Amino acid sequence: MAKDKITVQSFKAAKTEKKAISMLTAYDYTTATLLDEAGVDSILVGDSLGMVMLGYDSTLRVTMDEMIHHTKAAARGTQRALLIGDMPFLSYHVSVSEAVRNAGRFVQEGGAEAVKLEGGPDIIDKVHAIVKAQIPVLGHLGLTPQSLNMFGGFKVQGKDIEAARRLVDDALLLQDAGAFGLVLECVPDTLARLISQKLDIPTIGIGAGPHCDGQVLVIQDMLGMYRKLRPKFVKTYAELGDATVEAVKNYIHEVREGEFPRNEHCFQMDGSLLAKL
Repeated sequence: MAKDKITVQSFKAAKTEKKAISMLTAYDYTTATLLDEAGVDSILVGDSLGMVMLGYDSTLRVTMDEMIHHTKAAARGTQRALLIGDMPFLSYHVSVSEAVRNAGRFVQEGGAEAVKLEGGPDIIDKVHAIVKAQIPVLGHLGLTPQSLNMFGGFKVQGKDIEAARRLVDDALLLQDAGAFGLVLECVPDTLARLISQKLDIPTIGIGAGPHCDGQVLVIQDMLGMYRKLRPKFVKTYAELGDATVEAVKNYIHEVREGEFPRNEHCFQMDGSLLAKL
């Protein structure tokens, strides 16, 4: 995609021009700055921060205030990429008005340019209302982690004919409701290809094969930093977890052995001033 500022219109153009969209998660200023500098098309402040940043056992405990806090930080480091805030569990389920209000918080307080919602028919009225409030919406179907307890764990979705048909129908509903794009998570690649072909809006895959219009990964997964879980669909592009542990071990050794800090790491003062002291 181009070097210009990425917008939701850029996503639509990428679909038309068959240019793959790159998306990664970030939850802080430093990481967002690096991803933006590298040229990623979109940064998602995902509720996955609950697990990889806050140490929760799932995404269900993440609050709106936590999401806003991290979105603010990522926004300060994002200049070119499209910044998307992930609406957490119960932030849009209770009522349409609360969904719009919380989506507005992501934009007004967090600095996000769009929001992501999980689900199909049950959230269509919320998607309609949020889009009507001039806030772009990215949909999310397949394995939706906020519905983890209903699914009975992390399982591939859409493997039988009825489930596959529902996913196709739900994707079309979200498009009709005004979503500018759709995340497909843990969906058979052939089904993801069919959905991508049927939609005018771009699909972003995560565990949905190569035929989506773009891909997204959790940054801690693709850099080998999160040790508790490594999904099948993740490709590890660097082992920064191992590298960090090794660097810290070297630091500890040098501190204990008096090898750090050395003269080049120290500040000096005039010896005559020291004598007067």
